[in-house]
Amino acid sequence: MHKKEESQNHYFTVHPKSRATFGIIHTHLRGRPFKFLTASGVFSKKRIDLGTRLLIGSMLLPEKGKVLDVGCGYGAVGIAAAAFNSDLRVIMVDVNKRAVWLARQNIEINNVSNAEARRGRLYEPIKDSKFNCILSNPPVSAGMETVKAIIAEAPEHMTDKAFFQMVVRSKIGRKRLSMLLESAFGNVNVLTRKSGYRVLISEKQ
Repeated sequence: MHKKEESQNHYFTVHPKSRATFGIIHTHLRGRPFKFLTASGVFSKKRIDLGTRLLIGSMLLPEKGKVLDVGCGYGAVGIAAAAFNSDLRVIMVDVNKRAVWLARQNIEINNVSNAEARRGRLYEPIKDSKFNCILSNPPVSAGMETVKAIIAEAPEHMTDKAFFQMVVRSKIGRKRLSMLLESAFGNVNVLTRKSGYRVLISEKQ
């Protein structure tokens, strides 16, 4: 889950106020090299944050079908999912115009042909689609109502037996978010935990 101190950057906004200063992240995810263009005005611009890294390292992906990354930022989660399984179609969404532009650049930089990035708030860009898997490192700085909406609205955009996976900070909102997932899906489990984070997983019955 996004760090509180990052909230001052206002990255969950259509137009970031900060002047764009760019950077490059070179990293390995699940043993595979990736390169990401980043910029001010998006979350974790200097490195792949621990929560995102844990989600990528542990996420369960379907053998085929469609995957949604909600609040994609510059695209690390969605691009990794697409790279790990070329049979998937991955759609990444974010309200932040700069983040979506970066995600589109990073799709090309990482030579991923089965992913796309769309701009809009939460599920608006994919309102008529259903997915086999939804992934999210939620923008907690936008407020709990936004995070609640990501969870509550997810089932209507999922196929039966689809998985919803969200990374959270273990000491911040974990119990509340677990209760919200239980309410929305009727089940919730901890997929993995490490370094003060955990990945929660729920299945649409």
